[in-house]
Amino acid sequence: MSTLTAEYDSYLVENWNTETLVNFLKEQNLKLDDDDLGILCKRKIDGQVFLDMSKDDFMQAGLEMGPAMKLAKEVQALKEKLKRVFFSYLSLSEVLAKYNLVSEGTEIIPLFILQTYEIKEDNKHFVLCMADINLWLQSYGTLVMTSLESMHNEYVSTILYTALRIAEDATNKKFSMKPEYKIIGDESCGQVNYAIKDEESLICVTEDKVQQKLTEGFAQNIKQLESEILQASKAPFSIKFVKESLVENSEEYQTLHKDVRKIFGIIVGLLKDRTYAEEEPERKRVRIEDYRSKK
Repeated sequence: MSTLTAEYDSYLVENWNTETLVNFLKEQNLKLDDDDLGILCKRKIDGQVFLDMSKDDFMQAGLEMGPAMKLAKEVQALKEKLKRVFFSYLSLSEVLAKYNLVSEGTEIIPLFILQTYEIKEDNKHFVLCMADINLWLQSYGTLVMTSLESMHNEYVSTILYTALRIAEDATNKKFSMKPEYKIIGDESCGQVNYAIKDEESLICVTEDKVQQKLTEGFAQNIKQLESEILQASKAPFSIKFVKESLVENSEEYQTLHKDVRKIFGIIVGLLKDRTYAEEEPERKRVRIEDYRSKK
């Protein structure tokens, strides 16, 4: 019971509307049929009402004893199971220990083969993105670790939104991104900086952290995903946003363009991999096994 892994508009049960509550119950192993869930809809049982209901209340609403007992137990489970907020995870070693990994850093996390996507210099989305980045550089100047978080966010959101447009062209699928999105997991809950969704489901979450808080971001990201833990590279990749890159054809200009294209290739490659995960499981399995055989 209470093994929710999908995202909802709020992690507070009392804020759920009837539709959200019913969707949650469908994902639990309660074996409720459409008639049972239909009664909840007909009686307009939302999260706030649900938490105050007993077995007798459910039966009075029209449910049979079996479903009523299951729902009463679910109410109790939701009341007892307190979820830890994501931002409280500050220790990467604490989170890694849950995966039987003993380390203070990311070097111990297993690697996977990253299939990057080639981004051309004349890609229309890339060209527009670089124009936006130039505007931020003209306004903010060189970006440093002590720059305001809002300044960092301008660059991050610009790159992420552009990556989604490139990924749409590469996959013929639609993607959307929501900032400050609330999700709920088995053990934790809270907001993520950015949540990326395809047409059907949540496929990616990410934390926007400055350099000195990267390990906190890794720890929180792992808890948000609550799945297998892998990384594409042991060395972190970063982009330097310096005002000198505004000078066309300068070394800084060329480096910025190269690095932005590289990060686009990584993000789009990851989105393609995740998008086709269910459609091409055999391809992914062979690729991972081939990598492991070469270790």
